[in-house]
Amino acid sequence: MNDKTSYGFTTTILHSDRQKDIEHGSVHKPVHTSVLFGYKDARDLAQVFQGKQSGYRYGRQGNPTVAALEDKITKMEGGASTITFATGMAAIGAVFQALLRQGDHVVSSRFLFGNTNSLWQTAKSQGIELSLVDATDVANVEAVLTPATRLVFVETIANPRTQIADLKRIGALCRERGILFVVDNTMASPYLFQPKSVHAGLVINSLTKSIAGHGNVLGGAITDTGLFDWSAYPNIADNFRKQASAQQGMAQIRAKGLRDFGATLSPDAAHQIAVGAETLALRMERECANALALAQMLEADPRVAAVYYPGLPSHPQHKLATDLFRAYGALLSLELKPEIDCFDYLNRLKLAINATHLGDTRTLVIPVAHTIFFEMGAIQRAEMGIADSLIRISVGIEDTQDLLSDFAAALNA
Repeated sequence: MNDKTSYGFTTTILHSDRQKDIEHGSVHKPVHTSVLFGYKDARDLAQVFQGKQSGYRYGRQGNPTVAALEDKITKMEGGASTITFATGMAAIGAVFQALLRQGDHVVSSRFLFGNTNSLWQTAKSQGIELSLVDATDVANVEAVLTPATRLVFVETIANPRTQIADLKRIGALCRERGILFVVDNTMASPYLFQPKSVHAGLVINSLTKSIAGHGNVLGGAITDTGLFDWSAYPNIADNFRKQASAQQGMAQIRAKGLRDFGATLSPDAAHQIAVGAETLALRMERECANALALAQMLEADPRVAAVYYPGLPSHPQHKLATDLFRAYGALLSLELKPEIDCFDYLNRLKLAINATHLGDTRTLVIPVAHTIFFEMGAIQRAEMGIADSLIRISVGIEDTQDLLSDFAAALNA
């Protein structure tokens, strides 16, 4: 392969490792388990520590196998650089830890993954001002901006009700005001959407989900798109100001968010994620097609009260999703009519698995209010539009007709 040639999404990921020399002609970067890295010349070791020479210091901060995965994620997102973490939540936590200070203000979509909401509440308790807004309309974001606003945080497709943030206009607003725009792209994946296209400065991905894709490994990533002017960001420490402005943000995140807190992705996990990523496009195409077919079938059934899926014309952000995304995602939710108990319905399904996970090859279902969003309480669930009967479905790659038959049969019982 030639680095200067432009290839498609899957071709690029498949051959990413071969862009650099690999030991013994391997097509995958091998799993390097070493925690320490020795140098014949102590001056070289010092240069690496000072950032004046490329190389590895210590396994908590970087590793050749992990670096190869980071390069893949950077290519997927069309970004400038990536830092990986042990989990997706560690990646989001690193943004909070490395880039925010007491008295800073954060604007976030209120349609959030439950653990992300919990993290923002922790940040609030430690002196960060927080505004949770309906980010499907940029006016709601603009209305709460203050001189202390440091970042705006949204998810591409919200979990579990699939609301879609007003991504283009929020990105334009942040660019105009010089505010860091952070987008969690987990539910869309880099194959369906690149947040760089709406001027996001940082992109979060839970690698555990669609990128790895098989429910067998944890991981998270932050990608710098290269669009944000870090020289204007007030919270960069003096020692990181010595670096080129484009590198300052990620240098601080790697030091303060990864090194100091130690949520390091293991080389074994990095290898598993890298192998899973090779089939991301193939899996997403099948999952999205399955999700659309299932959503259409469920919406047409009189025993279903509501279906939430961006691919349906009835979805409030259907046009926005059509304009932005390659396809509509593999996540949908439904509410059953009151006479159907959601637990009984779930227990009648034969293929779908009762489990808390997303982006798997297998279809997964969960009663949202009673499990992953139970902790936040009834009032906040109501504010997020989460009914007691809401069922979240992460659609897998099963044969389409088998899935449709399974969900239909559970309604008929």
